Parts: sequence; structure tokens; C-alpha cells
Amino acid sequence: MITATAVQPHPLTMLMARHGLTAAAYLKRVADRHLALGFGAMAHRKEKATRWTREGVTPERSALLAIASLHGIDAADVDRFGWPGFLLLALDDDRTVLESPWTAAGTVNSLTEVGGPVKDRRGFLIASTSTLAAALAQWITAEPALATGDRGRRVGAEAAALFDVRLDALRHLDDTVGAGQVYDAAVLELRLVTDLLKNASYSEATGRRLFASAAEASRLAGWCSYDEGRHAAAERHFLASLRASGTAHDPTLGAVTLAFWANLRYNAGDARGALNLLDGALADRRKISSPRVRAMLHARAARAHSKAGEPLAAWRQVDAAFDAYAQADVPEADLASMYWINHG
Repeated sequence: MITATAVQPHPLTMLMARHGLTAAAYLKRVADRHLALGFGAMAHRKEKATRWTREGVTPERSALLAIASLHGIDAADVDRFGWPGFLLLALDDDRTVLESPWTAAGTVNSLTEVGGPVKDRRGFLIASTSTLAAALAQWITAEPALATGDRGRRVGAEAAALFDVRLDALRHLDDTVGAGQVYDAAVLELRLVTDLLKNASYSEATGRRLFASAAEASRLAGWCSYDEGRHAAAERHFLASLRASGTAHDPTLGAVTLAFWANLRYNAGDARGALNLLDGALADRRKISSPRVRAMLHARAARAHSKAGEPLAAWRQVDAAFDAYAQADVPEADLASMYWINHG
């Protein structure tokens, strides 16, 4: 079970403070929702909040469902994250990344948010089942980047090419130095490219390349976060990366992000969520230009099916992975980021 960390304030305390409510006022809202859901009357003395937050008492099932309903949390996530972990889904820290429109402006807002201070909730996943489904649907229909007007300095293909070189170096550094150092460097790249996206002018082609660079920088930062056990930060980066790949109109790059995101989900105990992400990436595999990316997606689908206890489906995905890899040419003909995928 995924839980909140012990060193932080109790999530219920954080929620009450966020909404400016006393314990008695908050419990009154929970009791009203409890009654509206057909669970009957519920006592709402403030001492109950003390038992929940300080004495380790878990609310009754009906109270948990009333609290979840009050904050718009899926009932399934109450079971998946447990008490008090599921309350973290109600905190507003991730609202920009989760709720910004899937437009170029919304993508820039999300990239700005994930380029800021790390919100460290180790071992916790921020994306509910419904969030994953919505992200996949919106990724497919995301508005692509367009040319900008005469704002700021003009940048061209040379700037985008420099980011490609720097990101390639970071990918290889990830093999030899610590994830924390590469994370800091990836976030710096993300801030640099986001600054250009916000303040410079560029053509449609250059804009899409810059958004692609932002997607790769955020994906790399997400992978480093995952490597350090910071799952919430990783998911924020992966979602921002997926947004940027949609704005870049680059389904192959988005598929790479979904593959890494799926790896996080099945290793965090959500094999079905991982399969949903991989199915979304493979829904129109003809748009994925890289055979190695297709092979990676099938290989990770095999792992997810295995973790879900579905060996036959896993072996089918293994066969599909080798079939996809058989179409790969020399590494130079594929994505630079896929250098590590080989037959072995």
C-alpha cells in the first residue's frame, strides 16, 4: 500500500488548513456528505479529527467514502492508496499540471510548474485512474504549437539543435553519475527551454522542436525522480512531458514518455494502470516512427501483464517486442534516446 510519509503533517491537517476550516467545521461537511450518500448520521465532534490525525485511528469505511466524495476522489483510489494516503490526491499542489488545458499555453504553464521546487511525496502517485484515462484522451487531441508573433528575441533551428545535443549528453550522464545530479541538470534545461517558449518568437517548426526538447527534459527529470523514489514528482514530470509531446505533435516522443511512466506504475503496484498507458501509446502504432520505441512498449507491456498475473498475454507481448525490434536498423537510424535498446 502507498502511504503518506511520516515526516510530513498529516494529510487531513493539511487539507483543513488549505481550506481554512477548523476540525469541527470540516467534520460537519463530512457528516453532511455522509448523510447525503445514504450512510446515515455521523457524529462530528472535533475530537474525532484528533483520533484520526494523532492517534492513528482509521475512519470507518462509510466515513472514508464520504471524505473521498467531498474531495472528488475516486472510491477505487480509497482502496488503492489507503488511509490517509488517498487524501494527498485532494491537495492542490498538482492542479496546474493536472488541470491546465491541452494547449500550447497550458503546456507552458505545466512546464513552468514542474520546473519549480520539488514537491516531495515519496512513494505516492498523484494520478488517479480517471486522470490517466483523461490524459491519454487529451494527448491524442492536443493542440499543436504554432508560430508566435514578434515577442522577444527571434530563435531558430540552431537553438533547438543545441538543446538536442545537451539532452543527449544528459542521457548518457545518467548512466554514470547519480540521479540527483542529472535531475538538477535536466530541470535546468527545462527552465531554459521553457523561458524561450514563453518569451521568444519562433516559427511553427522551431516551436515544435522546442516543445519536443521540453518533453524530453521533463521525461528525463521524471525518470531521475523515480530512481530516487520520488514518485509524485516523477508523475508530475511525466504528465508535463506528455503534454509537451502533444504540443510538439510528436507521437513517438509521447510514446517514450508513456513507456517510462508505465514502468513507474507497475513497479508501484498498479499493473492495470500501466497497461492502460501502454495501450494508449500503442493505439495507433503506425504513428510511432521508431521500431525500438515500439519494441520497448511491447516489452514493458509484457512486464505489466506478468505483474498482473497474466502470463499468456505477457508472452504475446514478448513476441511482439521481438517482431518490432526485427524492423530496427542501425542505431543511427533511430531516436538518439533509444541507444540502450538492443536485442539482448
